[in-house]
Amino acid sequence: MSSPDAHILIVDDDERIRSLLGRFLRKNGYLVSAASDAAQARRLLGGLEFDLIVLDVMMPGEDGISLTRDLRKRLSTPILLLTARGETEDRIAGLESGADDYLPKPFEPRELLLRIAAILRRVPVAEVSQPKFLTLGTLRYDTEKGELWQGETHLRLTGTEQALLRRLAASRGQPVSRTELIDDLGRGGAAPGEEAENSERAIDVQITRLRRKIEPDPKEPRFLQTVRGTGYMLVAD
Repeated sequence: MSSPDAHILIVDDDERIRSLLGRFLRKNGYLVSAASDAAQARRLLGGLEFDLIVLDVMMPGEDGISLTRDLRKRLSTPILLLTARGETEDRIAGLESGADDYLPKPFEPRELLLRIAAILRRVPVAEVSQPKFLTLGTLRYDTEKGELWQGETHLRLTGTEQALLRRLAASRGQPVSRTELIDDLGRGGAAPGEEAENSERAIDVQITRLRRKIEPDPKEPRFLQTVRGTGYMLVAD
């Protein structure tokens, strides 16, 4: 479970697709609401706040592009359009209407997850102020100094572990992809003398080592969680 969970609104007239997407996104840590048409979507948007809208273009009545154009007059909520029509003109029309991204059907669920994560990363998070300390069970992480403490005892972290924890803490409650972590470590995240292997396997190994230091039970991680199909997420108390 992510904390805080991003709340996603799925708008699609196909009940099967709404159900499948809802289950998939919930399984990956998101809060999900669903609407079957533009009118129901407007009712939900009138009473709830969403972090992202996944919107089908080809709907009976008002289509997704028309709804996007109208919503853009008053909402800045990111919109990801889904459509069976993947021609260039259709993609341009969707983006010109105010959508943030465009994904042609059929698509791999993992690609949808990555697109959603990428959009959410680009959205300025209502400046969640970074607290000086994050609590991880009996541990205390100093976000300014990048130090991990248990009571009065300073727990040693390697340079790579420090870089990983600092990056995950900066996006706490939000998934960070392996690609991002690889990129960050490759730009100097590792301390002098440490080898920064730019591979997903290397990241997984470092995450496993870090879990041994911060998790009561590394096999059942509570704080450093795996987000299936994306990467990792830090969840503080």
